[in-house]
Amino acid sequence: MRLSALLGRLLVLCLAAAPALAQAKSPRSTRTGRVKVLSYNVHNGLGLDDVRDYARIGRLVRRSGARVAAIQEVDSATHRSSGRYVLGEIAREAGMFPVFGQAIAYDGGAYGIGILCREEPLAVRRIPLPGREEERLLLVAEFDDFVLGCVHLSLTEEDRMASVEKIRAEAARSGKPFVLAGDWNAHPDDAFVGRLCEAGFRIVTDTAQPTFPAGRPDECLDYIALYEPAEPCAAVRRTRVGREAVASDHRPVEAVLTFGGRR
Repeated sequence: MRLSALLGRLLVLCLAAAPALAQAKSPRSTRTGRVKVLSYNVHNGLGLDDVRDYARIGRLVRRSGARVAAIQEVDSATHRSSGRYVLGEIAREAGMFPVFGQAIAYDGGAYGIGILCREEPLAVRRIPLPGREEERLLLVAEFDDFVLGCVHLSLTEEDRMASVEKIRAEAARSGKPFVLAGDWNAHPDDAFVGRLCEAGFRIVTDTAQPTFPAGRPDECLDYIALYEPAEPCAAVRRTRVGREAVASDHRPVEAVLTFGGRR
């Protein structure tokens, strides 16, 4: 075969392969639709061993393999945390992107909740929620195939009940599967949990498995729930309560979900 003919054939092959190569380089085009979600009240990194270790929390998140994580009880630039951005330090160790939501001003800085994610969200929203002992927040991050909402709800049942419609409205407006994760400060048989389910949320984690206190848990306070658009398009593959019993006063909870109609 002549050199010119050989070069021509190679050019044709390269042009034919170019679209496939471009698709392979796009992280959004290679997803399977399967997403691991983690929820963890990290007690601002203070473990039951009285050691405040942000890297320990970050390693746990990284090892979990979660694509997104809802994090509760984190400081930002407080005196208690020596001016450090706690969520950012956890994110750096986990290899993830941090999104912080301030619930209250505290100790020279801020205190609130956060979301960690493998890629930067398409959009972020912060919706105030009722809380008489301290202000509360719904932190929302939108991705291509779903939306994640992180909460650390009020200790007061009346405030939790008043939060339901605000959360439902935000889930409905997204038009995508909406995952609600966090420390709800409620037991499975509380009126709030029943009201949330009536509003269209389906709890996907096992409420028979306690999550608090971490050392010897006997209460379920941490949940992952799912709100779907009119046409169901998500499936639950598996869930579990993590075994970590020292890094925080809560145990982490996980759920593997599949979006996009893959059942």
